[in-house]
Order: sequence, then C-alpha cells, then structure tokens
Amino acid sequence: MSRGTGAPAILVINAGSSSVKFALFDATAAPPRRLLRGQVEAIGATPRLRVRAGDAAEATRPLAQGATHAQAIAAIVALLREAAEDTRIIAIGHRVVHGGPELAAPCRVDAALRARLAALVPLAPLHQPHNLAGLDAAANAFPGVPQIACFDTAFHRSHPWEADVFALPRRFHAEGLCRYGFHGLSYESIVAQIAAEDPALARGRLVVAHLGAGSSLCGIRDGRSIESSMGFTALDGVPMGTRSGAVDPGLVLHLLARPGMDAAALTRLLYHESGLLGLSGISADVRDLLASPAPEARQALSHYAWRVRREIGALAATLGGVDALVFTAGIGENAAALRAMVCDGLGALGLVLDAARNAAGAPLISADGSPARILVRHTDEEAVIARHTLALAEQDRP
Repeated sequence: MSRGTGAPAILVINAGSSSVKFALFDATAAPPRRLLRGQVEAIGATPRLRVRAGDAAEATRPLAQGATHAQAIAAIVALLREAAEDTRIIAIGHRVVHGGPELAAPCRVDAALRARLAALVPLAPLHQPHNLAGLDAAANAFPGVPQIACFDTAFHRSHPWEADVFALPRRFHAEGLCRYGFHGLSYESIVAQIAAEDPALARGRLVVAHLGAGSSLCGIRDGRSIESSMGFTALDGVPMGTRSGAVDPGLVLHLLARPGMDAAALTRLLYHESGLLGLSGISADVRDLLASPAPEARQALSHYAWRVRREIGALAATLGGVDALVFTAGIGENAAALRAMVCDGLGALGLVLDAARNAAGAPLISADGSPARILVRHTDEEAVIARHTLALAEQDRP
C-alpha cells in the first residue's frame, strides 16, 4: 500500500461487536470496483483474519489472543500493505448504525460529528460503540485520510410523520424519541440493484426482508422508505437471533417489577437471551435449528416465520399493495426452508412461491403467473458505503 503514488483506493470498514469487516475498492472505477474483502472475527476471544481477493481462495491467519478492535485494524492495515501494495487509500468509509434524527446523508467525520455520534450510544448500545472504535482505530492508522460515516438510519429519514412518531406526548418526539429504522444501507443496496434491473419495478411497491442475526423489514415506494419494522432501537420488530423483537410494553413494566430485574438485567434478557435462542433453548443460528429434530427448534422457526409474514402483510397494507417481496441478508439469501415458511399463506397478497426455484436459490422464486414477484438478492452494504465515500472524497479535492 503506497503512501503517495499508488492507484487511489477506498477502504470500507464495518466494525461490529466481535468482528471488523473490510473491503478495498478501486477508486478509479465507476462505480468503485471491489479489489478484495475480508474480516477479523472473534475479536476479544480467539481472533482470526480472513481475506479474499477476486476469485482467489480465501486466506486465513490467526491474531493474538484477545486482540482489540484497534489491533484488528492494525492487522488489516498490515495485510493491505502486503496484498495491495500498489494502492493508496484516499478515503475510508464506515458503517455507523445510528445517525440520529437529523443526519440523513453520509458525512465527513470531524471532532464535532464524532461527539454527536458518541451521544447516540445509548440508542444503539450493541453497535455504536464498536462503530466508533473502528472509526478511531482507522483514523489513528491513516492520519489525515478523510473518514466518512454512512448511517443505517439515514435511508429511513423519508418516513412520513405518521410512521415516525410514537403516541406519546409530543415533547418526546421533539427530544428525538422517534421511530428511526435500521439496516438502511442494506435497503439502499437492494433498491439500487432493482433500479438497475427493472426501473419500473423500483418505482413500485417493494417489501424488503433483511433477515439475519439482526432482522427487519422495510416498505419502500418509489425508492423511498415509507415504513420499517424497527423503531427507536434495533431491538424492535420481528424476533432475531438473540433479540426479542417487539414485546408488549406492559410486559416490560411487569418484568421490571420482578425482584432482581433491573434495567441492566432486562437489557441482557431482551438483547442477548431472547429471539431464536430463547425460544428454542438450542441456538440463535437458523442453520442449527433447521438441522435439529427438537420440537422447540421447529416452534422457534415457526414463530419467526409467523412474525415476518405478519410484518409483510402490514407493510403491504401501508404501501397499498406489493409489487415485489425481496429476501436478503444471511437468512433471507440462504435459508430456502425458512423462505418457504414465510411465504406460506401470502397468496392473498399476490405472492405465490415456486418451490423448485426457491429450493434452488434462484434470483426469482415466485411462480409463473404470480401477480407479484418474489426475489432473492445479495445485499452489498460495502459497495453502498464505497460509492458514498468516493463521492464525498471527490468533493473535497481541490
């Protein structure tokens, strides 16, 4: 990795609680072309770095036991200097989960913005601190290189007022207690793909199901977010790997009244001990549950599919119908059996699944003659971040 004369490149960093994903993009291509991708996983435990360049086989190397986010970034930088010695990083794009009520577009990070993002940590306690740790580590590793923050909440700032508020006294909305929505970079990726394939469909009514360890759904019309299943936090909506999804607020009050149940214990319960893990008592991983003969595994998956299906119906009603349902993210892209469970009964909305196409993981999995399409698409948040980062970097050039 050259310091001044190499080919310009964009580095994308997505720092999570126990991993740092990264990708390097050629900044001379339009849109930016991915050169390599990888991740450091199991940070704080037994970390290892995985990387793949183009069609080459994936390479893996262990890191020091208990390595921190800063050490993970240092390992990534060292790898880039080996694998991409002819490139020069001109800007670094970061996924930041929460941008608050005002930040509706990517921003260059300075001290003032860094402080604003830190103030949002209580609203995204599982994600925001690690996003900021990745940003700080990258800034230290690449002093003077522009750092660009891209927000998961930004895509949803187009919500109408009715979808944005809670039925609380209006002063709380003025304080920023509203329905933010998340996974916006993923939804933006899907909208861009559909627009490139079928501009007319992209102008229509899409329900996108981002189903993974964190799951949400979004109703999109004319390329804009109208409603999302997630609200004030990324805990809301459908059940997830270890998160409960929406629960009756009266249940939360009931739990808080129990002896020994304080805010910290309730946070641990709802964020880390619930969802598929809590319902099954077996695993948070859909692959494990699909392979398990235990009735609890089947019940957990059935509940998950039920809640996702209900959310699809609600979003279809909000949009005034649905022209396409799009499955994406780890579960949505790979778990054909779960997709089939979700789609069972959606014929009333014009969504008719083709079993053979679904089992094969085809891009189009709806049946011939289905009034609305059912699609499977790979989300590419890194490409979205790279595109935004390059655009802002070019604005800064003299």
